[in-house]
Amino acid sequence: MSNKVALTGNEAVAYAMRQIDPDVVAAYPITPQTDIVQAFSQFVADGKVKTEFVTVESEHSAMSATVGASAAGARAMTATSSQGLALMWEILYITSSLRLPIVMPVVNRALSAPINIHCDHSDTMGARDAGWIQLYSENAQEAYDNTLQALRIAEHPDVLLPVMVCQDGFITSHALENLVVEDDEFVREWAGPYKPDMALLDLDKPMTIGALDLQDFYFEHKRSEIEAMNNAGRVIRAVGEEYGRKTGRTYGFLEPYRLDDAEIAIVVLSSTAGTARPVVDALRADGIKAGLLKPRMFRPFPAAEIARALEGRKAVAVMDRAEAFSGMGGPLFPEIRSALYDTEKKPIMVNYVFGLGGRNTGTRDIKRVYDELALVAKTGRYDRLVTYLGVRE
Repeated sequence: MSNKVALTGNEAVAYAMRQIDPDVVAAYPITPQTDIVQAFSQFVADGKVKTEFVTVESEHSAMSATVGASAAGARAMTATSSQGLALMWEILYITSSLRLPIVMPVVNRALSAPINIHCDHSDTMGARDAGWIQLYSENAQEAYDNTLQALRIAEHPDVLLPVMVCQDGFITSHALENLVVEDDEFVREWAGPYKPDMALLDLDKPMTIGALDLQDFYFEHKRSEIEAMNNAGRVIRAVGEEYGRKTGRTYGFLEPYRLDDAEIAIVVLSSTAGTARPVVDALRADGIKAGLLKPRMFRPFPAAEIARALEGRKAVAVMDRAEAFSGMGGPLFPEIRSALYDTEKKPIMVNYVFGLGGRNTGTRDIKRVYDELALVAKTGRYDRLVTYLGVRE
């Protein structure tokens, strides 16, 4: 049985973690993620979970302790944001390379300097090539649902990779929303027991973790990790469909909105998709064929699905809440542009970098993007490949 509740995005994730009841959680607080581990530590103190909660001196230590627990055979989780994720950098690669199915909620926040505690996606986009699956959440409901699904995705024997469950700092993490949560028994059955095929503490199957791996086998081990990421797409789809059958909330790779006959379209992650939908509706009411595409996952990258969704549009704007410092705008843009390279009916594509450091992006800003897209579609050309939306130039 499901229940309707009012929770913030952080509370929704902590609620899901309580229901999962992992063996070990090692964490360090950092704004705006702090509420997740604070709420979960209260569940531990109140005896509502059996989790061993490890308080550590840094995020590097949090990830290291989580890796140790997972390698030993425990179901392990942690959570972080921004500089905390950056401090974990070394261990992020170790986690994925050791094929440890750790689930880590990440509350997106700008990276310093200057110091900023508000939302952009520079933290997780910086970690996009670390071998972690990345799921992005528009609201508290999706943050809750993605956390439950991430567990099954990570632990699938064809995957065995860590997963980041991302949500926008303060915009989603601290906003109180109505959502549906499943009952504890459902989640217990959904998660099931964790029985890794191999673990350091399994004396019947001796194994080595973290050995020196030079020219002879390093490439092969990386190749197996690549295959695991390739398998992840199939598993993510299957888990999303199963979750939909059981809860009524089905998840795939992408969420299109009024895109079927759209001539102009925006692609954007997370909470800003919610800002864009009423703009699309208003434009449609005025006879303008506008659409929206919200990717749910960024790793593995759903190139074929994105190409099918966007092929045939006249003009597309990819909106990035991060800057890649490549001279080509944000990190989402070149990958989506590349996905359309082999299509016969490629749209003209432009990039908008927006919202860095939590800069507000409202419906008026989204309307400006669509207005400029309409001009691009009409003229067949653009003045700027990359526009920094809302910045004082």
